[in-house]
Amino acid sequence: MLSAKKEVIVMLTERQLLILETIIQDYANVGQPIGSKKLQEQLPVHVSSATIRNEMAVLEQAGYIMKEHLSSGRVPSLSGYRYYIDNLVKPTKIDQSALEVIHSALANNFSKVDEIIAMSARLLSEMTDYTAISLKPGSKDVKLEGFRLVPLGSSQVMLIMVTNDGTVDSQVYNVPLGIHGDQLEAVVRLINEEVVGLPIEEVSARLQSNAPKLRNYLRESISLLDVFDNVLSRAFHQQVFVDGKKNLLNYLTSDNIEQFKSIYSFVDHSSSLGELLNTKRDFAVMIGDELADDNVLTDYSLISAKYHDGNNGEGLIAILGPTNMQYSKALGLIDALRSELSQRLSNYYRDFND
Repeated sequence: MLSAKKEVIVMLTERQLLILETIIQDYANVGQPIGSKKLQEQLPVHVSSATIRNEMAVLEQAGYIMKEHLSSGRVPSLSGYRYYIDNLVKPTKIDQSALEVIHSALANNFSKVDEIIAMSARLLSEMTDYTAISLKPGSKDVKLEGFRLVPLGSSQVMLIMVTNDGTVDSQVYNVPLGIHGDQLEAVVRLINEEVVGLPIEEVSARLQSNAPKLRNYLRESISLLDVFDNVLSRAFHQQVFVDGKKNLLNYLTSDNIEQFKSIYSFVDHSSSLGELLNTKRDFAVMIGDELADDNVLTDYSLISAKYHDGNNGEGLIAILGPTNMQYSKALGLIDALRSELSQRLSNYYRDFND
């Protein structure tokens, strides 16, 4: 697994690697800084407390662990997690009972693919207590074909959006006083010039970046942009299934309600979530500031994995949880689920085509 950001690699000894791995795993279990005495009890080899402190000093100097407040214990840094993920972590094979839970849940009689994808998100959330995301197969190929307006009278129009997969969505817009239909049509033409052909998860960001241009063209265009954004958001969420958003509350590092609102909004916003899920890797782990430029997800990690539906389609499943998650277990669970999901979808399409 590779990071989108390159870290300076420090060559560690076998003992230093073992200490780093133990600190990360113990911190995931107890959520408390790890001291040398605690490490001495947990290491599978006998090492003196003084030696452990020396090795911890090396790891701290390398930037892989750090002090938390005035505690003498250490916690992993983002660089430490990155090193661990890239070099040390190994997926844990899930036990038979967990595998049976997945198999049983996906064995239900589903009437459409969306129900299977939604179930995969629910399973991931319930089995990890994290926020789970499932991207429908082929979603990355869904592009905007265009918008158009249909007059509904003197004061209302309907905005209609069409995508290349045949999705049609609409919303009624109350036309402000003093704004004429030909002015709105001109704005829609301008918007179409900017966004037709783009993947739907990119359209909202493009519209917002061009908001000043549209504002100069029509003073009410910002309210119209909100309508566009609502339609786009609905279309995107027909492709993406999120479960367990409330679990984000469990891993806030402070009581800052504004931080929670920002995180919740990020996960709920189509363009932000689309960018977060935009990966070409079969398996990917992103941590902390790799997830967003504004540090809103500094204390979180995202594990994602692609799956195939047996019908030339490719989707993605992911979990968003705390940086100190149990990566081995999470990776093992996601790997098992994507395998079962691929098999279930293959069977669905085989039965559907027969």
